Amino acid sequence: MTDINAFIDDKVKNNDVFLFMKGSPDFPQCGFSGQVVQILSYLGVEYGSANVLESAELRDGIKAYTNWPTIPQLYVKGEFVGGADIVREMFQAGELQSHLQNSGIAVKQTA
Repeated sequence: MTDINAFIDDKVKNNDVFLFMKGSPDFPQCGFSGQVVQILSYLGVEYGSANVLESAELRDGIKAYTNWPTIPQLYVKGEFVGGADIVREMFQAGELQSHLQNSGIAVKQTA
């Protein structure tokens, strides 16, 4: 399990914004992953991603890494932000935009 933890740690710490999801940003393979991709795209945020469906070790590893049972999982500057419900609620309240900006992440201004 240490190899997968090292992989996860590397992605989380070396990307300003990283999303562990089912599928890819171009082809999300679950509705919750799709919602987070839509939010990040709407905000114009650049992010990395990993498809947990490609590896059972990654799928189990990310859940253990954060002690969070669901996927997708969003990280900003090495910090776990949350899953789809939390990201959506933060976005709707304007908190996600503020959190990203306060972390030095460029966010497209919305009218």
